[in-house]
Amino acid sequence: MSFAATGDEGARGAVYDRGYRPYDGPRGRRGAATLALYKASIRRGLGLRRAWRQKVAPFVLLAVVTIPAIVNVGIGYVTRDQAFDRIEIITYRNYVGVSSALLLFVALVAPDVICPDRRQRVLPLMFARPLIGRDYVTAKVGAIVSILFMFSFLPQVVLFVGNMLVSTNGAFDYLTENVDVLWKVPVAVLVLSLQYAVVGVAVSSLTDRRIVAGASIIGMFLVTSIAAGVIVGEDIDRSGGSLAALINVLALPLYLRDVVFLGQVDPEGSLNGTSGGGWLALAAYLVVLAAGMVVLLRRYRWVER
Repeated sequence: MSFAATGDEGARGAVYDRGYRPYDGPRGRRGAATLALYKASIRRGLGLRRAWRQKVAPFVLLAVVTIPAIVNVGIGYVTRDQAFDRIEIITYRNYVGVSSALLLFVALVAPDVICPDRRQRVLPLMFARPLIGRDYVTAKVGAIVSILFMFSFLPQVVLFVGNMLVSTNGAFDYLTENVDVLWKVPVAVLVLSLQYAVVGVAVSSLTDRRIVAGASIIGMFLVTSIAAGVIVGEDIDRSGGSLAALINVLALPLYLRDVVFLGQVDPEGSLNGTSGGGWLALAAYLVVLAAGMVVLLRRYRWVER
C-alpha cells in the first residue's frame, strides 16, 4: 500500500507500508553470539563471501605449503620400484615447521579479522549484551586457530595419504607402521596454531591499521628469532646449547613439536644439552600464551565498559 502526496511546488513523494513486524523467533544467548562471530571471522579470514581478491592470498598460501607434500609423494611414486631406499624430501615432523608461510599467513589474516572492527567503530555495537569481551576474544582467537590448523593439517593429510598409496609394502602396512603419526601431527599442529593465533591477534588488537599490525607481527617474530640466533651462536661453541633459544618466539612451538615426535628436544637443535630443555620450552610457551591472553582480555574488557 502506498500514499502519494503533492506539495505546493508540485513535488511528489510516496510513503510505503512495508508491513514490518517484530522478531518472534528463537533468541540466542552469549554462546550463540560467540558462535556467530566465530563463523563470521572464519569466513572473513578465508575471504568467503567477499571479492575474489580476498580469496587469493589464503588459498595461494595453502597451495604453496602443500607443494612439498605433492613433490614428496611424486618422488615416492617414481622411485617405488627402485632397489635403493626411498627418497624423502620432508618428514611429518619437519612439515609442522613450515613457519615462514604460516608467519606470512598470520600477518595477513589476523589484522584483517581484528583491525576493521576497531577502525569502523563497531565494537560498542558488538558488545551490546549478551556478547562480552571474553566472548569476543574467544571467537577471534578460535577462528584464527581453526584456520591455521586447517592450513597446517591438510598438507599433512595429503602427505600421509599419498605415502600410503605409493608405499611398496601396501597401504595397510604403512598405516600400521606409522599409526603414531595420527596423534602426533594433530597435537604438534595445534600447539603451533595456538601460539601463532594468540600472538597475532594480541598484536593486531593494539592498532586499527592492518598494515601496521602485519608489519608488527612479522617484526616481533623476526627480531626475537635474530636475537636468539646471535646469542645462541655465541653459546653453542662453548656448551652445545643455550637457554637463550627460548627467546625465539617463532621457534617455541617447534621445540614442543620435537618433544611430541622425539620425546625430547632436538639433539641437534638450539636447546641441545640444556637440562630440562623440554620443560623450559613448555614454560616459555605458556608464558607467551598467558601474556597474549592478558593483553587481549584487558584490551577488550576496557572497550566493553
